[in-house]
Amino acid sequence: MSGHDGPSSINIIERKRIAKLAEHLSKSTHFAAKEAEHLLHYFYKKRLRDKDKMDRITFRHILHVSFQISDDFLMDRIFRAFDKDNDSHISMEEWIEGLSTFVRGTKEEKINFAFVVYDVNGDGYISKEDMFPMLKASLVKMPTEEDPEEGIKDLLDLVLKKMDHDKDGRLSHVDFTKSVCNDSLLLEVFGPCLPTTEAADKFMEEFQ
Repeated sequence: MSGHDGPSSINIIERKRIAKLAEHLSKSTHFAAKEAEHLLHYFYKKRLRDKDKMDRITFRHILHVSFQISDDFLMDRIFRAFDKDNDSHISMEEWIEGLSTFVRGTKEEKINFAFVVYDVNGDGYISKEDMFPMLKASLVKMPTEEDPEEGIKDLLDLVLKKMDHDKDGRLSHVDFTKSVCNDSLLLEVFGPCLPTTEAADKFMEEFQ
C-alpha cells in the first residue's frame, strides 16, 4: 500500500467494520476481500468528516490524479454513474462497486457503465442533445474557418450513421451494445469515461 496511509490511524472498531464490509463486497465485485479492505481504508481517509461519504470534489481529484481524466463534463457524469442513489455523495458500497467496473469490469459491465455516463438525462437513450456537448468537448480545438457548430453536427451525423441501427435518430442500449461489440473503439466514442489499462493497473498496485 505504498503511497497511501495504512489502517493504523483507524480505530479498531472501524477496522473491524471495514473488514466485514470488504468481505461482503468481495462476493459481488471483482476484488478480493483484502483488496476491497485496502480500498475502503483509502476511502475512509478521503471521506467527509464523521460521515461515510465521499464528496464530488474529492472524487474528481482522484479521477484527475489517478486516472488522468480531466474533462469537467465527463468527470461529473462518471461521478453520477458511481452515485447510484443520487444523493450527491459516494458511499463506501458505491465506491467499491463503481471501482469494480471502472478498473476491472467485464466488457458488458463497461458497456453498461459507459451508456449510463453518456445517457445524460437518464431516459434510456443517448439522444442528439446528450451527444452534442460531449462531442463538442472531444473535438480538438484548432483554428479553423469552418463553423465549429457545423463540425460537431457533421460528426454527430457520422456517429448516428454508424451506431443508430434502428434509425430512430438516437442510440438505445441495444444500438450502443451492438456497435461496441462490432468495434470496441466505439466504447468511449463520446469521450474518455474509463481508465486506460495502464492507469487502472497502476492504481490497483497501491492496494495489493
